[in-house]
Amino acid sequence: MQVPGIELRGVTKRYGRAGAPLVIHGIDFTVPGGSLTTILGPSGCGKTTVLRMIAGLESPSAGQVLIDGLDVTLLPPAQRGVSMVFQSYALFPHMSVLDNVRYGLDVSGVAAADARRRAQAAMAGVGLEGFDARLPSELSGGQQQRVALARALVLEPRVLLFDEPLSNLDARLRRSMREEIRALQQRLNLTVAYVTHDQSEALAVSDEIIVMDAGRIAQRGTPQQLYERPASEFVAGFMGEAMLFDAQALGNGSARLGPLQLALPPHVPAGPLRLAVRPEAWRLSRDAKAGALEAVVGKSAYLGSTQELTVETALGPIFVVWPEPEPLLSAGERVWLELGTHGVSLVPR
Repeated sequence: MQVPGIELRGVTKRYGRAGAPLVIHGIDFTVPGGSLTTILGPSGCGKTTVLRMIAGLESPSAGQVLIDGLDVTLLPPAQRGVSMVFQSYALFPHMSVLDNVRYGLDVSGVAAADARRRAQAAMAGVGLEGFDARLPSELSGGQQQRVALARALVLEPRVLLFDEPLSNLDARLRRSMREEIRALQQRLNLTVAYVTHDQSEALAVSDEIIVMDAGRIAQRGTPQQLYERPASEFVAGFMGEAMLFDAQALGNGSARLGPLQLALPPHVPAGPLRLAVRPEAWRLSRDAKAGALEAVVGKSAYLGSTQELTVETALGPIFVVWPEPEPLLSAGERVWLELGTHGVSLVPR
């Protein structure tokens, strides 16, 4: 039986006096050993507070934190076998790359020759060979992120924690670094808890995702489960910018949304229901179609490989991501919308 890498049991957190409001409301979850779980949510939802309690930088007001089956709730950070990579990288500006990476080993009393060997091995693992003497100010943002990652890995932690690690990088570097982090986690079989507010980042790197809302867990599951089967309107809206519509199930495996008819699972009974529709679910035509939803383009933006449109319809304004960059649609043009099957979800009322 696999021992959970990280486990939280009934963890709450409040700041200040005993009667102060809770910022974390009795949450329970596990991160299986050797897996990557992302804690996802908007600013202020409590995700970084949870990560800091795992690291030992904050103490729970109640509940337990376990790592590899050991209760570490009362242990200081240095005794938990945990390393953390911060949003700001937290590099020492006056130290070389090598000295930054080996710093944790030096303060732990590791012999100088061994510390140097281990630091250089960690640097090689993240593509920093030959950077020993560089200062952080001489590195790009992506290289600084690799230094922070090597410094965390050199301690050979049981658990690795990431707090918004890619938010300071441009879009191309974010994509490259998230691929590197995921590949490294899988190659070394690391147990990772990863905090971000970026849905696409979470979908790309995670074995499981925990969505938090106001200090509570709104839903957890695989990326596919959260995207295709959101458990609430909050999760549907947060995962992929879904818009919510009131529709009518017809009881025959179909539903009606305005003039549109779409397929449903056969077990859905007749009656009102709530649909979450993502921008990429809409199919657009410039030719009139029977049974389609008529619309007028209000705003359009050319993004190279796609167009982003806001169209006015009888159902209200709808945001559409159209995967056809040409011809470019202009404000005032009349179009017709239909729905595909991917990107449409039932949401509990």
